[in-house]
Amino acid sequence: MKKILITGFEPFGGASINPALEAVKRLEGLALNGGTIVTCQVPVVRFKAVDAVIKAIETHQPDCVITVGQAAGRAGITPERVAINVDDFRIPDNEGIQVVDQPIVEGGPDAYFSTLPIKAMTKAMQDCGIPAQVSNTAGTFVCNHLFYGVQHYLGDSHIRHGFVHIPLLPEQATDGNQAAMSLEMITEGLAIAAQAVIDHEVDITQGAGTIC
Repeated sequence: MKKILITGFEPFGGASINPALEAVKRLEGLALNGGTIVTCQVPVVRFKAVDAVIKAIETHQPDCVITVGQAAGRAGITPERVAINVDDFRIPDNEGIQVVDQPIVEGGPDAYFSTLPIKAMTKAMQDCGIPAQVSNTAGTFVCNHLFYGVQHYLGDSHIRHGFVHIPLLPEQATDGNQAAMSLEMITEGLAIAAQAVIDHEVDITQGAGTIC
């Protein structure tokens, strides 16, 4: 039986809710075909976010880790391909930290690629009618920070890890111009993605590139 750790960020930027955390609450203890889900809450704070997930990894000893965060403006669930070694915060984190063009790990590699089967995850969600696509940028805020930091910690570990961005909830997209997705669909999509991680030790070969 595989153990999948799925993490969700707390609310940030003055918001009262974060769909990542709300979905994680619903996924805790969910039984999958050949596995089960464990979860943890993550602070939107530089370095402390990585520390929280490392602690959860050491506690739960999972086979795979899916870190999750919200991305305003995205219409689908988007497994991320790559994390880059830079913090460039457009807004302060939840402890008021705002850095510009600072490395996450001094002297670390420029980037780390996801070790999850991101194309299989995307296809599995699409096949179930859930909007999804591979993303090639995790931004430069705490989401990318966490993705890079956890990947750096894992190194050559057998534990596979990657980051997934999810859309806003309808109640967050109040101006009528932002894409949104129901919490039920987000939760279902993450469960399907987790099952795809169990089912695919090696990713599928399928085009998911972009023109620009």
